[in-house]
Amino acid sequence: MIRTRDRDGCPGALRVHQAADGALARVRVPGGMITAGQLEALAGAAAEFGGGTLELTGRGNVQLRAITDADAVAEVVAAAGLLPSPRHELVRNIVASPLSGRVGGLVDIRPWVHRLDAAIQADPALADLPGRFLFSLDDGTGDVSGLAADAGIQALDGGPVALLLAGRDTGVRLAGEDGVGALVAIARRFCAVRGNSWRVKELDDFATLLDGHSPVPDNRLRPTPTTRPPVGWIPQDDGRVTLGAAVPLGVLDARQARFVAAVEAPVVITPWRSLLICDLSEEVADNALRVLPGLGLVFDDTSAWLDVSACVGSPGCARSAADVRAEANRAVQAGTVPHRTGSAAEPVHFVGCERACGRPPVGQVLVATPDGYRPVVG
Repeated sequence: MIRTRDRDGCPGALRVHQAADGALARVRVPGGMITAGQLEALAGAAAEFGGGTLELTGRGNVQLRAITDADAVAEVVAAAGLLPSPRHELVRNIVASPLSGRVGGLVDIRPWVHRLDAAIQADPALADLPGRFLFSLDDGTGDVSGLAADAGIQALDGGPVALLLAGRDTGVRLAGEDGVGALVAIARRFCAVRGNSWRVKELDDFATLLDGHSPVPDNRLRPTPTTRPPVGWIPQDDGRVTLGAAVPLGVLDARQARFVAAVEAPVVITPWRSLLICDLSEEVADNALRVLPGLGLVFDDTSAWLDVSACVGSPGCARSAADVRAEANRAVQAGTVPHRTGSAAEPVHFVGCERACGRPPVGQVLVATPDGYRPVVG
């Protein structure tokens, strides 16, 4: 589907969206990688100038709602180092394998995140990318390739990377060190040919973006969506520990965020609206687990919270027919979400209208109607 609206409505830290509950700002966090100090700063901004919560997005970014002073929030974001290029603030959308460099994977893609982010900011033409355009960097685990990013690479055995467009393996293979440059070139060509298209999948023939790259005919990847975040005690390859915390409905209140920041460790926001608290000693991890679950963060990988999500719903969205977050919470508390002990059940996503914002790539979507909830078809 080609969008007919010319103006890109994606919000940022400088260009907020006026929602039903007030101004909304979205802060890009490439690769989901955020420092404790940056998380503390955002928590403070949410508490002082917003609704007191941070919303984690399906791209590993952060949203602040019900903002009363947008200029003050932008100042906090900039001072925290989260707004390095105001011209490019809407387009620094990069998802990356969240455990890369710490657990498994064929390559540590964290340096690639920094290189890609720097290359985007250095290219004036890429400031014109739509705010929906998404890059993905997969370390070979296949965890983020299934998100169907517009342009992505996935590490392969032996060093090369596969080039993906709209979540499909193009068959093009590149040397690992050439992957970031290829993504930047594709984004630049997309800007030149996109017309009214906002996403690569909306192009009539996105093979035109390959610009002479020759695909291999066989052994193409078939990315599948990852639907559950890594949760619990996760041993790192270097002997340290990562704690994976599910955040119910992706809503992290300022107090929770401040306690996570107080651990004074690197944090990764995952595309599954969860947190990874990384590089901990066993002693620090033990101490964190004595505190954080009591604040509402979930470290149990059998919890139903891992299988339920929701759009913002009422009162934050004027289009919504119901308070869908409250309904999702009731479903979890009542035990009516068919959560998985293995992989049998699919995730459930509650939405307030047919737009089905935030829907995961797989699973059941339930839309609010005057007569209750019904499944969304298609």
